[in-house]
Amino acid sequence: MILETKKLEPTPKNSAFETPESQSEFNWRECWYPVCFLQDLPINRPYSFSLYDEPFVLFKNTDGQIICLTDRCPHRAARLSDGQIIDGRIECLYHGWQFGQDGQCLHIPQLSTEAKIPVSACISSFKVIERQKIIWIWAGEVETAVDELIPTVPNLDKPGCFNLDYMRDLPYDQSYFIENVIDPAHIPISHEGIFSDRTEAQPLEMEVLESSSQGIRGRYRKTKKPNQPWQLLDFVAPSLVLYRLGNEHESKFLGSALYSIPLGKSRCRVLVRNYSNFFNFKTKLMPPWVDHIMIRNKVLEGDLPIVVEQKGQIERLGKNLQELYLPLKTSDILVVAYRKWLDKYGSSLPFYQGYSTAKNIDNSEDPNQLKPLDRFSQHTLICNSCSQAYQLTKRVQQSCVGVAIAFAAIAILTDISGIKIATVSASVALIILAVMSQKLKTQFEHFYSRHE
Repeated sequence: MILETKKLEPTPKNSAFETPESQSEFNWRECWYPVCFLQDLPINRPYSFSLYDEPFVLFKNTDGQIICLTDRCPHRAARLSDGQIIDGRIECLYHGWQFGQDGQCLHIPQLSTEAKIPVSACISSFKVIERQKIIWIWAGEVETAVDELIPTVPNLDKPGCFNLDYMRDLPYDQSYFIENVIDPAHIPISHEGIFSDRTEAQPLEMEVLESSSQGIRGRYRKTKKPNQPWQLLDFVAPSLVLYRLGNEHESKFLGSALYSIPLGKSRCRVLVRNYSNFFNFKTKLMPPWVDHIMIRNKVLEGDLPIVVEQKGQIERLGKNLQELYLPLKTSDILVVAYRKWLDKYGSSLPFYQGYSTAKNIDNSEDPNQLKPLDRFSQHTLICNSCSQAYQLTKRVQQSCVGVAIAFAAIAILTDISGIKIATVSASVALIILAVMSQKLKTQFEHFYSRHE
């Protein structure tokens, strides 16, 4: 299939494609990457992550400033993130070397007081910025960082806007996630019963409005009914897919910002942000963990095993996507446009899978690869809201069981009928509460199956 790029339409005001200057080439180092939501960053301990398998660590100094360093001690290559924060410094767990905000070594316990710390005992530091409650890292030299290139969402700062955030680690590389979410045609089938229905599956009218080193501007609309509104769908290189809907006459807007960071060859992290200025009151009051276990986990898990198997098939066959895919003009235009974007601009990437080309792609086993179907490690452990709710649920369950046993013992030992009835009733109620807590606890652990 040959894609036809439509005549370029005017870029909307406040578009994510607005940058200080146009670029004809793409350099993955000269980009901002989203690490985590601000609320999911630990306060008093290091936070580790990777970018194309390079290890990094975040921590806060005494002023509350977020610092990013290479997660590797120059002494013996231990992970700094295994250590602790002492007086705004990060300390290596192995020998106690301490490092400051610029990566300079400030303390070596094994050196005598009169000895100087070696100049080479330092590590690289990287610029970090918080924007719209997301932590961003600039992958290149600090001096080259351009703050205006952070792909923020303009509508998010408008009065009345409310957002729902969700973060998850996935067991495949970033390109498969972007391909998945830049494909609206799969939603009625893959997410049937969650927020769509297969009767909505239909041919789509799709257009590529612009393709450049900055990404792809596109749009699509349904065709089952005439004169359906266009929905804007952009890929902002290298880490954002943005859906936008709106009604200018009613000043209403709705969108989904799907950020991602390439952790490694078989791993990526996604930061999903749904936003609108007309969410209902109930949605705004709902704790994040309820939204995550009721909706967000199920949405991601509807696609996850499919994409894992898709990636495995592609790597096993060892052919390029142009040979393997059978794209339709009424569903796959944006998917193919994205893979062709990698063909054209992906040469600087450590690895990529384009449409007709690829780089450093193999099917070798990655020892760091996540288990494909593991909600607990992929989401609960890295989500502040779900982690706290999970720990509370565990404590409630354990407490209920312990107190229920105590009440049962009292019922056995007492001869007073009133006390016996009361303690037996309390014990039964606590056992029921413990069972309910266990059922809730599994929602933070177990993978969703649409056949449940």
